[in-house]
Amino acid sequence: MSNLTDMEIFARVVGAGSMSAAGREMSLSPAVVSKRIRRLEEKLGTRLLQRTTRQIAMTEAGQGFYERVVAILASVEEAESFVSRGSAKARGNLRVAVPTSFGRLHIAPHLGTFLAENPDLSVNLDLSDDFVDIVGDGYDLAIRIAELSDSSLVARRLAPVHRILCASPDYLRRHGEPKTINDLTGNHVTLAATNQDPWRLAGPGGIETVRTQAPIKTNSNEVVRECLLAGVGIALRSTWDVGPELREGKLQILLPEYRASKDVGLYAVYPSRQFLPAKVRVFIDFLAQLYGSSPYWDAGLEEWLRLPNTAQAG
Repeated sequence: MSNLTDMEIFARVVGAGSMSAAGREMSLSPAVVSKRIRRLEEKLGTRLLQRTTRQIAMTEAGQGFYERVVAILASVEEAESFVSRGSAKARGNLRVAVPTSFGRLHIAPHLGTFLAENPDLSVNLDLSDDFVDIVGDGYDLAIRIAELSDSSLVARRLAPVHRILCASPDYLRRHGEPKTINDLTGNHVTLAATNQDPWRLAGPGGIETVRTQAPIKTNSNEVVRECLLAGVGIALRSTWDVGPELREGKLQILLPEYRASKDVGLYAVYPSRQFLPAKVRVFIDFLAQLYGSSPYWDAGLEEWLRLPNTAQAG
């Protein structure tokens, strides 16, 4: 049987992305880390990692081994917690992938509180709008805003996500307010990032698809947001993103009977395993309590959000 410490070192290398970074986390020299990985590979009779001058990548065998090692380490952590339940604390480094804007607005401001409650934890918060491979990229969990499909991952819903059409008062003074969903096509500037699909909106008449058109092309959702506030056009935005501007009158909800899919939610997603590491559990519990079924960013918008729409967008 392979040495448990060697397994942990291997998992740390995958999570940290390099032997030197893993060594710093475990107070080991890169040479010692490299030696322990080599010993593990010799024990198993196969190469687990492909080493280059710039990065480390798992082999196919390494990928399968990693998925099983993290489950073993989680089981060990759970067993240790079981026998010392009263004093067990979440500890170590927590690596989390989060969408850029959401992480900046609704996770980063609360990390101080979380770390004060969990002083033996550190957090590596990676902000990216790319779809990350949680296991392959070595994350403990990811926060996703999506309509989740079946996968080998476990997901916990943290909060609802409401996406509404909105525009600035300045834009509406110049262009008028759309009265029907068809007014959006041809008569108005509709803003969206270039990597965003056409809008699928559920309303009284069923599902409507709107293809966006604007004189500005960008791959950044944050640029779309700034253009929206500057009065360039109409956009489909989440209330977690523009809630303050809606409450302050800087933006106005349009065609409130039309919404994006009700199945889209805010989720914590993590590798499927029998036992959840304490560091992952406390972070998920913290966010679930912070947001809840009526998240703070929807305060003052309840009247709009209760308006019915009888269809379901995909």
